[in-house]
Amino acid sequence: MTEARPDFRQGPGITRVAALLGDPSRAAMAEALMSGMALTANELAQEAGIAASTASGHLAQLLHEGLLSVTPRGRHRYYRIAGPEVASALEGLMGLVEAKGPSRCRPGPHDPALRHARSCYDHLAGALAVQMHDSLAARGLLRPGPEGLVLSETGASALAPLLPGVRLLAGRQCLDWSERRMHLAGPLGRALLLALLDQGWARRGQGREIALTRREEAGFAALFPLPQGSGAVW
Repeated sequence: MTEARPDFRQGPGITRVAALLGDPSRAAMAEALMSGMALTANELAQEAGIAASTASGHLAQLLHEGLLSVTPRGRHRYYRIAGPEVASALEGLMGLVEAKGPSRCRPGPHDPALRHARSCYDHLAGALAVQMHDSLAARGLLRPGPEGLVLSETGASALAPLLPGVRLLAGRQCLDWSERRMHLAGPLGRALLLALLDQGWARRGQGREIALTRREEAGFAALFPLPQGSGAVW
């Protein structure tokens, strides 16, 4: 029996993914799901400005390629990004597109609220997220480890007002689309965003927006101060 050989005329797998995300409607739906929330086909159709029947065909392709997952609930099917590795790749592409755009344009979203704080799939992004990362790193509460970034015991104690009883969670760095500096992702980044939402420090706004009141911003600044001269590390 002759062994089947791959058809290299099809190109590597990345070409299929690139073709999928090259469609404006599919790209718009994928970006809408970067809020971390699950959305129905009708909701995603509205985000993309297309008919629900058209959206269903696009979603089937994204599911087939493993970029999305779907969960049936009653009459509805809820779509979400398939996992953090897909979200990280999408965020990276957004940043790449902005970086290669006209130099006169500001990087990242034009909406000041989204630049300030937004969700990056399951963790916080934007200026506040970079402040969180730099504050923990500059104070030695977060340090590089063999599996990413490690929150020290002192760091766990410092975060007790927000994450009481937190264990020594690990995290990883994620390049922020608008700030062009690192913010926290991984288990630690996810736990911090959930804590901000669950304890009322922050609330979800429209789309990917994460909103804090002036009082909550003061509490955030006290918990994540920036020592003078601190900046990007590692």
